[in-house]
Amino acid sequence: MGMRVVVVGGGIGGLALGAGLRRRGFEVAVFDRDIDVAATGGYHITVDERAQSALRELVAPEIVQRLLASASALRLRNRDAFWDRRGRLLGRGPDLTGDSSVDVDRITLRLLLAEAVGDDLHLGRTVSDVGYGDDGAPHVLFTDGGPVSADLVVGADGAHSLVAQHLAGGPTNSPAGIIGFSGRTLHRDLSPGEQQRLGLRSGLAIGPRGAALYVGFLDPVGNAALDAPELRMSVTTGPTYIWGAMFTESAATESLRDLRDGELQFALLRRFREQGWAEHTLEVIGRADPHSVAAYRFNAASTRATELAPWPTGRITALGDAVHATPPTAGMGAGAAIRDAAALLRHLDDVADGGTTLAEAVNRFEAGMRQRGSEILTLAMRTVRLILATDTTFGAAATAVTTPILAAAVRLRH
Repeated sequence: MGMRVVVVGGGIGGLALGAGLRRRGFEVAVFDRDIDVAATGGYHITVDERAQSALRELVAPEIVQRLLASASALRLRNRDAFWDRRGRLLGRGPDLTGDSSVDVDRITLRLLLAEAVGDDLHLGRTVSDVGYGDDGAPHVLFTDGGPVSADLVVGADGAHSLVAQHLAGGPTNSPAGIIGFSGRTLHRDLSPGEQQRLGLRSGLAIGPRGAALYVGFLDPVGNAALDAPELRMSVTTGPTYIWGAMFTESAATESLRDLRDGELQFALLRRFREQGWAEHTLEVIGRADPHSVAAYRFNAASTRATELAPWPTGRITALGDAVHATPPTAGMGAGAAIRDAAALLRHLDDVADGGTTLAEAVNRFEAGMRQRGSEILTLAMRTVRLILATDTTFGAAATAVTTPILAAAVRLRH
């Protein structure tokens, strides 16, 4: 009899694991409360070389080809830029010509992975609890329908994971102190001046008092990682800026979370104006599709490996944001979940081959995941801490004083 694995959560990590298990011949069931796989954030995620390598272990080569044909290659982008709140250039990021990372619409990647999971994906199923049955086997309970038992249960149910909370006896992450707001703006909808300044690149502007604006450039058609139009299934069909506005948490920013669409868009513009941002730098927000504008809180787990997955090894485990919830400031959260899935699959292969026990496999998987999680959280929290540092009296003054000097130095250099 083969091993039966139940995966709770059909986000990127859960679907990647489900796809890999199915491909390797394991008996697997992935349960997700969503009823539509495409009903996910219309934003993009970065899949770096390590995550791409993991995907090649999990899904068939043709799925990887379709992903690359629907992805925007970083190497075809201009070097990233750093600006102040007036839009003055402060510096540039590294040369990307040798970078094999790609950006892909979250919806596209989720659809591809769901296709690979096939009829082992069960939508519209909400998990209410996990635990061990009288026979000692882990089981999953649902708000509707009877329990399902398995040899192994994996929680891939995100930052507010029911599975990880059950294992840890409480939350596995906490608010990082920043609230984010995101939206989508077509390159062609901007004025010529802003098209020129923003360019075909991603960029970050940081101002005093905990305000920052990330502008991500996505073009899966013009910058396709693989030139195969017949395989393309990207949601984004032309040069687009997918931006993220960030503010430190406060009563004022908390009230913004209740707003939606155009109302939220106007409130964001007002807040940036109050903090002295130049009008042209706000055009990317002002000309966004109002229905794309949404708020989300940044949650973060501990950056210390020893504090991740703080539970004794058993036949219930978790991966991705359920364990190492990561703010989007490093663009590595989804990639890390894919790498977790590939690592768990490798360890379960060892069990199937008779090379190790399930307990040893889960133990080794969790040890590796703690290291991975610590590494990406450390990177992501650097930007978070920089933004938080500008919200002190000294930090605000230092930001206001130093950014024009940096901008002037850049102008002299060019």
